[in-house]
Amino acid sequence: MHNSSPVPLVDSDRFRLLVASITDYAIFMLTPDGTVDSWNAGAQRFKGYREEEILGRHFSTFYTEEDRAAGIPARSLRMAEEEGRFEAEGWRMRKDGTCFWANVIIDPIKDENGRLLGFAKITRDITERKMTQEALQKSEQQFRLLVQGVTDYAIYMLDTNGMITSWNAGAQHIKGYTVSEIIGNHFSRFYTVEDQALGIPQRTLKIASAEGRYEQEGWRVRKDGSRFLANVVVDAIRDELGQLIGFAKVTRDITEKRAAAEQLEKANTALHQAQKMEALGQLTGGVAHDFNNLLAILSGGVDMLSLQLRGQQETRMLDSMRRAIERGAGLTQHLLSFARQQPLKPEQCNVNTVLSNFETVLQRAGNAGIQLELALAPGKHVARIDPGQFQTSLLNLVVNACDAMPHGGHIVIKTAARQLQAHEIGSLAAGSYIVISIRDNGSGMKEEVRQRALEPFFTTKDVHKGTGLGLSQVYGFMTQSGGDLTIESKPGQGTLISLYLPVVEEDAAIANDVEETKDEYTEHVLLVEDEIDLLTLGAELFRAIGYEVHTASSAEEAVAQLALHDNIDILFSDVMMPNGLNGIELANLVRERYPHIKIVLASGYAMPALQNNLQDLDGFTCINKPYQLSDLARVLRRAI
Repeated sequence: MHNSSPVPLVDSDRFRLLVASITDYAIFMLTPDGTVDSWNAGAQRFKGYREEEILGRHFSTFYTEEDRAAGIPARSLRMAEEEGRFEAEGWRMRKDGTCFWANVIIDPIKDENGRLLGFAKITRDITERKMTQEALQKSEQQFRLLVQGVTDYAIYMLDTNGMITSWNAGAQHIKGYTVSEIIGNHFSRFYTVEDQALGIPQRTLKIASAEGRYEQEGWRVRKDGSRFLANVVVDAIRDELGQLIGFAKVTRDITEKRAAAEQLEKANTALHQAQKMEALGQLTGGVAHDFNNLLAILSGGVDMLSLQLRGQQETRMLDSMRRAIERGAGLTQHLLSFARQQPLKPEQCNVNTVLSNFETVLQRAGNAGIQLELALAPGKHVARIDPGQFQTSLLNLVVNACDAMPHGGHIVIKTAARQLQAHEIGSLAAGSYIVISIRDNGSGMKEEVRQRALEPFFTTKDVHKGTGLGLSQVYGFMTQSGGDLTIESKPGQGTLISLYLPVVEEDAAIANDVEETKDEYTEHVLLVEDEIDLLTLGAELFRAIGYEVHTASSAEEAVAQLALHDNIDILFSDVMMPNGLNGIELANLVRERYPHIKIVLASGYAMPALQNNLQDLDGFTCINKPYQLSDLARVLRRAI
C-alpha cells in the first residue's frame, strides 16, 4: 500500500524541465554534506562548469580560498538547517578563476519526519548591481566630501519643519556655528528679529515647497550677532513618490560683492557727472569768452562816448549802460568760474582764519530770523586757494541757504580734517583734505533737483530772483582749486554742502603773485587782438589816454611789427587767438627777445596753461575782459 498518491510523471518532468531551462539563476541541489547533486543551465552559465564536471563535487568549490579557510561554506549549511533558511552575499569563483558577486539562498530539504534530505541552493549574479551600488556609494561619499569641503557657500539640509539636519564647513565659516552647536536647531535663528517677526523664514519654506525653489537676498545674522548680506537659495527635496522629505539650503555672503557693485555704480555716476560738467564747462567757457569780447566792445564804446558827451541826461544813460555791462561781465565771470577757466591767484591760507575774518559778511547775508554758527576744528588747516574766490563761494552758499529758509532757520559752517581714499569723493586722489560743510535746516531739495543743482542757469527760484550760477561758480572754483564738493539734501530735511580742499604743508611753495614794476612811463603800445572790432576800439581807448598805438591781428603779425619798430615799450595782447601762437606763447617769445618790453595779457578766460600752471604768468600783468578805460589806465600804470 502507498501512503499518498504519487505525483504524475508528467508533472515531475515538467518541473525538472522548468528548473533546468532557467538561465538567470543557478538552481541546484546539495546532499546533506554539501555535494552537488543537480545542475541547471543557469548554474552552468554563471559558474562555467558543465553538469558532468561538477556533479559529485563539494559546493565549497565555488567559494574563495579565504572563505573556505574561514569555514563559511559549512557554516552556511548549518545555519540553513538550524534557521530554515540562509541568505548571504559574497564573492564566488567561476571555473576560469574569475570572481563574481553573488546573492545566495540556501533552503534545507526535509521529509515528513523532519529528516534532512539535502539543500536547495539558488545563486544569482549581482555583480553589476554591486558595481552600481559601489559607484553610487563612492559618488555619494565624494559628494559629501565636496559639500563638506566648500567654504565659500553655506550648504546644509533642513527637515520638513525647518530643523537643521546637516552642516558643512562653509556654513560654519560664514555663520560661525559648529556642527554640534547647530544641528537640531531651527534655521530661523539666522534671520533678523525684524524678519522673524514678519514670518519670512516660514514663508520661505512655504514658497519653496509650493514652487520647488525659492531665491532671495536679505540680511542674515551670525553667531556673534553681526549681520551680513546673503543670497539664499532653498530647494524642496522629494522622494520617488513626490513626498516632501526636506529642503536643501545654499547661502552665499554677498556683502563685499554688493559693496563693490555699489562702489562701481558710484564711480560710474561720478564719471558721468564729471563728463557732463566738463562738456558744460567747455560750452560755457567758449560762450563766455565770446560774450566778453562783445562786452569789451560795448564797454570801450561807452568810455569813448563818456569823453565826448558832457550832458547830464547823456551821462545818466551812459552810467546805466555801464552798469548793464558790469552786470554782464559779472555773469561771464561766474560762467568762467564754473568752466574752471577763471585765472585764480592762489595763496597758502589757513581756512579757519579766512572763515573767521569773513564771518561778519556772512552774518549779514541773512535776515534777523537766521542764525549762523561757525564750528571750526582746532589747529591749522592750510589749503592753497584764492581767498577772494573762496569767500565769494561761501557767500553764494550762505545766500542759497537763507533763500531756503524764508521764515528763519539755522546755518552751521563747520570745518574738519578728513583722510580720503582714492575716488571716495568724486575723482579726488587719496590724501588729507579739509572739509568745509555748510548745513541748513531749510526746505531741502528733491533728488532730481539735487542732481542738477550744479548745472549753470539751473534754478528753482522765482523769475528775477536768481541767475542759476551760484552753485556752478562754487563747483568751478572747487575743481579748479584741486578739490570737489558734495550735496546731500532731502525735502523738508535741509541741505548739507561739503567742500573738500587738499591740505598743503605750511611751508609749501606758493606761486608768485603778479609782480608790479616801476619802470618809467612809455607811450608806445603794441596792441594784439584777433577780434577786429575790439582791436579798433582798443586802439582808440589807448590813444584817448595818450599812448601811441601799433596794432596787430595775430601773434605772427605782432612779431613782424616788433622787428620794424624798436620803440615799443608795452605789449598788450589777447590770450586766446585761434590761429598760430596764443598770447602766452607770444609773451614768452617777446620776453626772451625783447626783455625791456613790459607785457600785459587780456582775456575773457585763461588758457589751460594759466589755469594749470600759474607760474606761466610770472612777470606779466593781467587784465580781465571786458575792461573799462579806468581799468586800462590802472593796469598800464602798474606795467610801467
